[in-house]
Amino acid sequence: MAMDAAKLTRNLKLKAKETGFSLCGVCPAVSPPGTGRLDEWLTAGYAGQMQYITARRAAYDHPNAMLDGVRSIVMLAMNYRTAEAAHTGAGQGRVSRYAWGDVDYHDLIHARLNVLAESILEITPAAKVRGVVDTAPFLERDFAQMAGLGWIGKNTLLLNRQHGSWFFLAALLTDLVLEYDAVQETDHCGSCRACLDACPTAAFPQPYVLDASRCISYLTIELREAIPHALRAGLGNRVFGCDVCQEVCPWNSKAPVGTQAEFMPRPENDPIDLIALFELDDAAFRERFHKTPLWRPRRRGLLRNAAITLGNYPTPAAVPALTRGLNDDEPLIRGACAWALGRFPTSTAREALLSRRTIETDQEVVAEIELALFTPIDAPVPVKTESTA
Repeated sequence: MAMDAAKLTRNLKLKAKETGFSLCGVCPAVSPPGTGRLDEWLTAGYAGQMQYITARRAAYDHPNAMLDGVRSIVMLAMNYRTAEAAHTGAGQGRVSRYAWGDVDYHDLIHARLNVLAESILEITPAAKVRGVVDTAPFLERDFAQMAGLGWIGKNTLLLNRQHGSWFFLAALLTDLVLEYDAVQETDHCGSCRACLDACPTAAFPQPYVLDASRCISYLTIELREAIPHALRAGLGNRVFGCDVCQEVCPWNSKAPVGTQAEFMPRPENDPIDLIALFELDDAAFRERFHKTPLWRPRRRGLLRNAAITLGNYPTPAAVPALTRGLNDDEPLIRGACAWALGRFPTSTAREALLSRRTIETDQEVVAEIELALFTPIDAPVPVKTESTA
């Protein structure tokens, strides 16, 4: 005999807690309310180079695109808050909190979603079930709000009064009818502007709207080309992702600490030694970062970011590493290192640039070298910066 919706939902929520999820709520599988806002966002060009969103735009209209016949969505959150950020010294870079651990959260969460899915199939073998994290065309924050997990804050992240925003969202889609939670109606951001005012690159054109093309997380992870000059100083010492809008959010001040061992910081990831990164060839880079979030920008992207950070906070020990990067096979790395070396007021840095200019064939890199050689180091950059602490 099939289990009734209320009992099945209760069992699912208990299993979700046992499996390591911090929050669980359920909502009907309907068209999400945010598709209109998505269209406006795409039209404004705020997606930057994330063309995959536009390519899959129609799939966002209804979760049927993810699972044919879907009737219910189980929304889940998994806490990744662990320790506080360590002090960052000379030659080091900050990594976003979610990437401090040993695993890519997609792999971990998918495994946990499979456990939940199996718990449904054990009771209802004919059920359809599919787990999604954040790579599918699915407006997860809309459904999380519909499932009562929180509200979408001014920084566009889902916020929960008890858990803040230090969590990953995931979903389990099923064709079963479940018992649904009440929608989170209240926005508890009030008049607070902390996240908007703290953004180092002014990535929020207005509350509840993020211009991803200016966001440090996008610039250091998603962007596949050179970081725009006007935004480089805003990276500060952030080499992978950015947590500023979460760090200043009052709702995160008392968010609980998570217990997932896989998210606990690896000492070498927080902070990360930027100079040592330039010693890694492709094989060594893969060995160290494959199966972790830092693999996403690949070696070329992470070393580009490292060069920009070293240029923002010049330390003499970085010149040999940047010189090595200036002669890398990858033009993206060479261009970033050229810019960084231009921030060093030393003859060694200038000689490295002059030497490379005589053999450089990539015109974008040539332009970076010329800019580095002939732009005053103290030229103003119209973005906010932060200290290295």
